[in-house]
Amino acid sequence: MAASRLLVGLAATAILAASCGGDDAKSDATTSELAAPDAADGESAGAAPSAECPPTDGADTQTRQFPAPPPACLEAGAAYEAIVTTNMGELTIALDQESAPVAANNFVFLARNQYFDDTVCHRIIPDFVVQCGDPTASGTGGPGYTIVDEPPAPEAYQIGSIAMAKTQSPDSAGSQFFIVTGSDGAALPPEYALFGQVTDGLDTTVGAMAATGTFPDGVPSELVEIQSIRIVQS
Repeated sequence: MAASRLLVGLAATAILAASCGGDDAKSDATTSELAAPDAADGESAGAAPSAECPPTDGADTQTRQFPAPPPACLEAGAAYEAIVTTNMGELTIALDQESAPVAANNFVFLARNQYFDDTVCHRIIPDFVVQCGDPTASGTGGPGYTIVDEPPAPEAYQIGSIAMAKTQSPDSAGSQFFIVTGSDGAALPPEYALFGQVTDGLDTTVGAMAATGTFPDGVPSELVEIQSIRIVQS
């Protein structure tokens, strides 16, 4: 597993370096951070008997392993926000089910199953991204399945964008996601499903999270924890 992940990171380096125009050393570090695990990886806090839509107000128990990708759980025409409570404050994400219906549906499904509660943002690189969504905090955790790719338009990323982490293999995203925090992240190639935008808490909460980042390894200098994610539908 380690060898294959290293090769993925190195293969992606040229893409990011060409896109960002940055130095190779920084590109080596940042690109590999967006790798996500194989579908079989991850830890379970109780396995669901089937991938069914959780209640709109959230499941009573936490689930972190599923037998298959979720069914369609979002209502057409409805608006969805994620209220993310962290140990550094709160942030709000407006989810975009029109541009990335699969990724937005997947995020809501996992959040309503308490998947992200009490998880650590395991990679934070200055001027690049804050990466979260891995219950193992190892960079190799996932929900037991992967979802199809939904590439955005070129140059669609901006500071505060929320996108799915993945390897360079097609359709390899699962639960890991990242928040773009700087120009290097905004210059990523359009390979990662863009499913939301931070609408509140960008300068405060996300700024505090990003300030813990280290370069080049991306190991946060202090704990950054997602305590809960609440989905608001309107």
